[in-house]
Amino acid sequence: MTILRLAQKTDLQALLTLYTYLGDNPIPQDRDKLARCWQTLLSDERTSIILAQTADQVVSTCTLTVILNLTHDLRPYGFIENVVTLPAYRKQGLAGQCLAEAVRIAQAQNCYKVLLTTGSKRPETLNFYRNAGFNDSDKTAFVRWL
Repeated sequence: MTILRLAQKTDLQALLTLYTYLGDNPIPQDRDKLARCWQTLLSDERTSIILAQTADQVVSTCTLTVILNLTHDLRPYGFIENVVTLPAYRKQGLAGQCLAEAVRIAQAQNCYKVLLTTGSKRPETLNFYRNAGFNDSDKTAFVRWL
């Protein structure tokens, strides 16, 4: 059985392991900086790290950040990143459940839209996001790496 929940202090190592599947994303070596960042994320009321957990491990996640906004009658918008599932648990609907929970949280916080970005160009990944209710025709995303 899989449960959905928000990340807790003890989930850091599991998340770091998941994030290594996002591409060139090694586990940070600066433990003090990592601990400060983790604590800040956990205490940030506008950040939700959603987890799918089996009986003994975290297997899927996504992060929702709610961003304040001066347009759309001052309604915020949601931004989803870091969607990843352990390879052995893919194609079981877990990431879709995490995304659905992120959207539910965004709606509860009165967001007028939710944006999602992916670094993947694989058709099956893009179709997964389309099937989860996201479209790639309304907006164009650009990235400038710093």
